Amino acid sequence: MQFTIQSIATVHNNRQMIQDDHWGEIISTIELADHIHEASLKGIEDFSHLEIIFYFDKVTDDQIQYEARHPRNNQDYPEVGIFAQRGKNRPNKLGSTTVALLEVKPRALIVQGLDAIDGTPILDIKPVMKEFLPKKDVKQPAWSVDLMKAYWG
Repeated sequence: MQFTIQSIATVHNNRQMIQDDHWGEIISTIELADHIHEASLKGIEDFSHLEIIFYFDKVTDDQIQYEARHPRNNQDYPEVGIFAQRGKNRPNKLGSTTVALLEVKPRALIVQGLDAIDGTPILDIKPVMKEFLPKKDVKQPAWSVDLMKAYWG
């Protein structure tokens, strides 16, 4: 099945190059596309965090990973499938990140911690609600904890 999705906004920040680490302090503006009404943001200021779904538009089709691989090509990490990691070379090129909402402006959101480069298309914005967070402790392998050490720092 194929379908079309249209971007609803665009990321603006100072990250021009794809990089793996140091996203925590990045401040981004998410600017609504012309066809999205400003009223779509009404009430969003009542939330502290947002879930941002975006499109890895710089990933070419030949970069997509369908097999298992070592995350970041680090041989110290086990081979795992693309669905057991959060890499950008995903079959549908979708990214998702929870960000802190800092400010709401007309037709724009100012957020912190969005790991998307300048110009990235935004596909959806959702408020984070406690009821959608995991109810139990989150389990993850040691290699993923090591990989993430500098991601937000």
